[in-house]
Amino acid sequence: MIRTMVLTKEDRLILDEPIHEILVRRDLKWYWIDFSKPTIEERDSLHSFGFHPLAVEDCLHVNQRPKVDYYHNYQFYVINGLYHKTLKSHEIGAFLSPTMLVTYHALAHVEMDEIWGYLSSNQEAPSKDPKWILYKIIDKMVDASFPHLENIEEQLNRLESKSSRSYQIQTLMDELFVIRRKLSHIRHFAIPMRELVDRMIHSEKQNHNDEERRHYQDVHDHLVKLAGMIEASREITSDIRDNYLSVNSNRMNTVMMTLTVITTIFMPLTFIAGIYGMNFHNMPELKWQYGYFIVLGVMAILGFTMYLLFKKKGWFDE
Repeated sequence: MIRTMVLTKEDRLILDEPIHEILVRRDLKWYWIDFSKPTIEERDSLHSFGFHPLAVEDCLHVNQRPKVDYYHNYQFYVINGLYHKTLKSHEIGAFLSPTMLVTYHALAHVEMDEIWGYLSSNQEAPSKDPKWILYKIIDKMVDASFPHLENIEEQLNRLESKSSRSYQIQTLMDELFVIRRKLSHIRHFAIPMRELVDRMIHSEKQNHNDEERRHYQDVHDHLVKLAGMIEASREITSDIRDNYLSVNSNRMNTVMMTLTVITTIFMPLTFIAGIYGMNFHNMPELKWQYGYFIVLGVMAILGFTMYLLFKKKGWFDE
């Protein structure tokens, strides 16, 4: 889909005017052309603007890192947007000049629709310009990531509050790995965008006035906060994982110690039983009248003595 927005010098807002008519008009203040999930035929329309082939190639290809390239009379941006269904970052290409903004994104973004709806239905549209629209796109993309991170923090709080005995270790690990994968996706969005916004603030080629610089500084502050929240959540997932592994290991050690004590106590008893279980005729003890009871007594005393010895050494302590 291609949608267009044109503001004339008479402050008249025109929507959905054909691209070829926009490019030949001379009564425009600015225009915004948005390529949203374009078809192959619509994608070819990018070449009609006269953009540099390398910029068009970067715009059409995926897995581009956020950046800004400066050309003779326009700037080319690659911006990351967070796709809400998968939390993966997707590129938005933007060509910016004082009178033009052309955006391209292979996936639909709710934030883009909100900005478009605001400009198309608001009387303040004549006071805006392409630089403001680009700033608003970046700002919306950054702010839209916070609810996902807050949801992850709620999940982590729930996991922390759970009793260690009420969770199967495999279930816990599965949940933690899902959360860490989500955090990794958001991190891949936030860190490169923070670097891009930082360059936009400090680059002399941007020609920002003080108000525009303050706006981008606010976006940068949000990205710094976002990065901090991501790292804090990643540390919490590591702490929860280590804690549950430690609890599980301690539980396993307790079981092994119990089995070891029982086995150790019964080893001499088994030895005695094995000796008197041999079928030899010349075993004098077998002819004793009280031999059976004496052997049982010796085994009982031996077992009880070993029990007291192990208890004294603290092997039965919790």
